[in-house]
Amino acid sequence: MQLKGKVALVTGSAQGIGKAIAVALAKAGANIIISDINLELANKTAEEIKALGVKTMSVKLNVADATEAEEVVKQAKEAMGQIDILVNNAGITRDTLFIRMKKEDWDLVLNINLNGVFNMCKAVVPLMMKQRFGRIINIASIVGEMGNFGQANYAASKAGVIGLTKTLARETAPRGITVNAIAPGFIQTAMTDKIPEEVKQKMMAQIPMAKLGQPEDVANACLFLASEAAAYITGQVINVNGGMLMNT
Repeated sequence: MQLKGKVALVTGSAQGIGKAIAVALAKAGANIIISDINLELANKTAEEIKALGVKTMSVKLNVADATEAEEVVKQAKEAMGQIDILVNNAGITRDTLFIRMKKEDWDLVLNINLNGVFNMCKAVVPLMMKQRFGRIINIASIVGEMGNFGQANYAASKAGVIGLTKTLARETAPRGITVNAIAPGFIQTAMTDKIPEEVKQKMMAQIPMAKLGQPEDVANACLFLASEAAAYITGQVINVNGGMLMNT
C-alpha cells in the first residue's frame, strides 16, 4: 500500500487520530498537508512528519468556514501541485442530554462535523475531477450508525457524514474518485483518557474484543482506503470498533 508521489490533506491532524492518520500516510510515502485550528501544534506535527522523508506543510484551518476551506485548498494546490487524498477528520463533541442541549451546541457540532466535510469536499472535488483521480475518506463514528446517550448532535452529524459519503461516491465515481467513510468505535485518545475507569469498564463490556481501539487502528483503515488496494471500493462505511457493532 504505497502512496509515493501522492499528496494528502488531513483535517484536524495536529494530534490524536488525525495525526496518526497523517503519520500512516507519510510512512507509505505520501506528502502531507497538516491542517488544524491549532496552528502552533500543526507546525510541530508537520516538522515531526517531515523526518519521515516526505514533504509537509501546515496550515491553520477552521473547516466550518467555507471561504477558509477554499483558501487552504488553493494554497495546498499551489504548494504541492496536486491533492490526491482528502481525509475529513476534524470534529468536536458537545455532549449532554437532548432535553438540556443548547441550540448553539447543536449548531456548533453540526457546523464543524458535517458542514466542515461539505466545505472541504466542495473545495477539493473539482481538483480531483480534473485529475480524474481522488480518494476521499470521511471519519464518521459508530454513534452515527447506532446513536448514543447524550450525543444527539454528534450522532446526527456523523449520520449526515455517512449519507453525504454515499451520495458523493455515486456522483464522483465516473471521474475516478472513491469516497468512503470510517466509523470508529471507542478509540483511546486524550478524550477517553479522562473518562472514569468505571465508565471505561462499562464501555469495554460492550466490545467483543474487550479493549479500546488505538488511533493506529483507524489510521491503518485509512491507509487501505487511500491505496490502490481499495481502488474498487467506494460508498462504503468501514467499521473499526472491535465488534461492538456488526452490520449485515
